[in-house]
Amino acid sequence: MADEALAKAGLHFDELNKIRVLEPDVAQQTRELKEECKDFVDKIGEFQKIVGTFIEMVDAVAKEVEKEKMKAIGARNLLKSIAKQREAQQLQLQALIIEKRMQLERQVMKGSNVLLWKKWPPYQYINLPNII
Repeated sequence: MADEALAKAGLHFDELNKIRVLEPDVAQQTRELKEECKDFVDKIGEFQKIVGTFIEMVDAVAKEVEKEKMKAIGARNLLKSIAKQREAQQLQLQALIIEKRMQLERQVMKGSNVLLWKKWPPYQYINLPNII
């Protein structure tokens, strides 16, 4: 009966017979919830550490990828530059070949003029054009 009167007043006895404001069941649930919250906070802390480590690893990989990307871009630009240089060199060589062929043709024409001059004495006094 005293228990009922105390219960109406909002007071309860626990397992150690101490007076409590909360009912024993509610107090037990509160302790369990407190433990679960502590476990949850601990797990969240571990998760944050794992995520932090993962982010550091991803950042390191991203930096390495960016470094390799820059190397690849540099190599590609170098290859383009070399290709342009070769193309320019090829054009120069083609122009040189044309020039040398023209020189050869002039020399052949000169040589044929000299041969004509030597072969046909009657033409000695004819003024042949010099093709230079």
